[in-house]
Amino acid sequence: MDKGTGLRPVILIIALVSFCEARVVKVPVGSLVHVEGQAVSIRCDVSDYEGPRDQDFEWYLVLADDKLLSIVSTFDSNFVDSSMRDRVNSGEISYNKLGDAAVELKFKKVRATDSGVYRCSTPSTDSVVRGNYYADVELKVIGDSLKVAPVIPKSAVSEGESVELQCSATRGFTEHTFLSVTWSFRKESSPLEEILTFGPDDKIKVGRNYTQRYTDGGLQLDLRGSGFYGLILKRAKPSDQGEYVCAAQEWVRQGEEGRNWRKILEKSEEMGKVVVTPTELQFKVTLTASLNPQSTSEPTELRCEVVDLLHLQDGRLGVTWSYSTNTPGDVSQKKLTIASLNEQGALIADSQYQQRLDSGDIAVTRRESNIFILRMLQTRDVDMGSYSCAVTAWKPTKQSGWEKTKEVQSAPVTVQWTPKIPVLQVVAHRVREASTGGSTFEMSCQVTGQNLKNLGYSVLIRFEETAGGKSRKVLSLSQDSVLQLEEWSEPSRIDSVVLEKTGQLEYRFRLYGAQVTDRGVYYCDVTAWTRHQSQDWIKAVSAESNKIEIAFLHSGPVFNISIHSEANNVSPGDTVQMKCIISILEASPNTGDMAFDVRWFHKTDRAVDNGVQPLISMDRWGVVKKTGSNETSLERTDRHTFVLSLHKIEDRDVGEYYCTATPWLLSPATGAWNKEKDLTSASSFLSVKTQLWESLKMPVGYGLAAALIAGLLSVLLGLAVAHCCFSRNPMHTPRSRNKLMDHLEMD
Repeated sequence: MDKGTGLRPVILIIALVSFCEARVVKVPVGSLVHVEGQAVSIRCDVSDYEGPRDQDFEWYLVLADDKLLSIVSTFDSNFVDSSMRDRVNSGEISYNKLGDAAVELKFKKVRATDSGVYRCSTPSTDSVVRGNYYADVELKVIGDSLKVAPVIPKSAVSEGESVELQCSATRGFTEHTFLSVTWSFRKESSPLEEILTFGPDDKIKVGRNYTQRYTDGGLQLDLRGSGFYGLILKRAKPSDQGEYVCAAQEWVRQGEEGRNWRKILEKSEEMGKVVVTPTELQFKVTLTASLNPQSTSEPTELRCEVVDLLHLQDGRLGVTWSYSTNTPGDVSQKKLTIASLNEQGALIADSQYQQRLDSGDIAVTRRESNIFILRMLQTRDVDMGSYSCAVTAWKPTKQSGWEKTKEVQSAPVTVQWTPKIPVLQVVAHRVREASTGGSTFEMSCQVTGQNLKNLGYSVLIRFEETAGGKSRKVLSLSQDSVLQLEEWSEPSRIDSVVLEKTGQLEYRFRLYGAQVTDRGVYYCDVTAWTRHQSQDWIKAVSAESNKIEIAFLHSGPVFNISIHSEANNVSPGDTVQMKCIISILEASPNTGDMAFDVRWFHKTDRAVDNGVQPLISMDRWGVVKKTGSNETSLERTDRHTFVLSLHKIEDRDVGEYYCTATPWLLSPATGAWNKEKDLTSASSFLSVKTQLWESLKMPVGYGLAAALIAGLLSVLLGLAVAHCCFSRNPMHTPRSRNKLMDHLEMD
């Protein structure tokens, strides 16, 4: 292929690309409108050019008949026309390079005579002349004719009246310009805050703090025409009091198709101060302690009074009572609401104080229309702290509701006293000594209290077998005089203990028929309770008395207990007998003067010692009770022997067996039965023999059954597989048969 022929398409493409890249000079679209005396700058950009990156520019004023008046040049200082030289040399007219391909023509203070068409031109640096090398833009300079005249017809109004803000904005030149008016508000030294703006395109823009008010109809425009702009603030509030400003802005449309707004002039005038006289609500609040407690349980009364009350009219007052544990001035002070009286007079209690308010211990009332009372009938230690009241004023609304208009907080009042620590002392005295078994023991407890009021005492009698050992509750008498047995649970001796109040501060305890098991120390555990208006008892302090001992000598017989078993290793199904034998080592009373409570226990490896129930028992009257299986029995074979029989022994019967006994002796002096200390025997272990066949028959049986099942499953599985294979290949048998027939024929 010819070299020249091959290069032609490439050259053609380069030529087309070069033809498409043509120089473009741009200036702002549309007329530029400015006010006389303002600073003006006109931008010019060039793009898609060849040659050096840094481009030069020339500015001209286009005169009549397309004549050009040279103004400035970026590369020729002698370019300026003589008629413009003074303004250029003084810097009133200048240029500023914004980059390699951008420049702006600048006027410090544009004149009305500067109106005209300005041309931005770029000398060619292209290899081929193509595109545009200049662009024209029109500058219109108008006079400063905007005038703003604000008027407030009535600068002092009462709360609820309307405030009219009138603003007259006029201008002499109206072609291509538009007006907007803005009303603003300033309170004392705070920044200016926009209320509402109307224009420049007849739209309304509301300040962010006035949106709701405008929505509710509280802001209304008054547009009468001929430059009159009015804004009416309806239902004026005290917060509307302050300085008002009216500002007028002049705008022009700019950009393609005039889509953008550009502000060319703004003037504002102080409208003056508006004073709003409140019609509600003016008052002060004082808080005093008409009753200040000096100790616990004394009453407290706080008086919250509204003074210098003006303009309440049809309004109402409410109050909120608050409490703080800290003293006034503490930065970490945290308030708790006690209760409130709302505008309807309804009591609203905080959850922490609901119970005390319901019971009447705390009362919140209105004594007069302007006086509120907080009263605590019996002040507690936890009530010490700072108290305050906040009074709220309410006014009726058009919707038959109530609107909160003002709240005034009182100074705090401190309720404080030096707490007195309650002291309680209890002294026990022996009134009657139990010198022998069966005799009566009696002691009294004398109570002395200090710094205690509205008292009630509860008394608990405690018993210790040895001084300092574990105590057991006997019986108690509550602060409401309710007698209750505590851990004294012997049915036959329920009436043998008595506790009664014998004086205002004295209590007596009696124990009838003292027994050996009653020997030990007894004392009073007393608790002082205070009762408040709520009728609830509150624990104040507790104290224990000194200890009084019952220590009579035991002159009765000494008992011993043992266990005997005929066999310890038996076979399943056998019957086993175990004997619980009670022997008397010393004095031997008559048979009718002695009885026993006997209990048999079974302890396995899984048993827990605490709370073990007897397997079977027999009381001293011969009554038998069972808790185990029905295969057990208990009988008394003689006066000291109790036989346990276990029938049809099973594996579950394996374990330790022991017995306990409680001797009872009849006192010849009093005729009462006296309980002796419990006796516990040693234990005997019972084991059950296991036969070899008995141990193997179950595993062998399980194995044979499993083998039989596995064999049956194997046979069934084989039959199923064979049936499946033959059913899937039905031609197998005929083919074999045909082959066999062929062999027979050949033979």
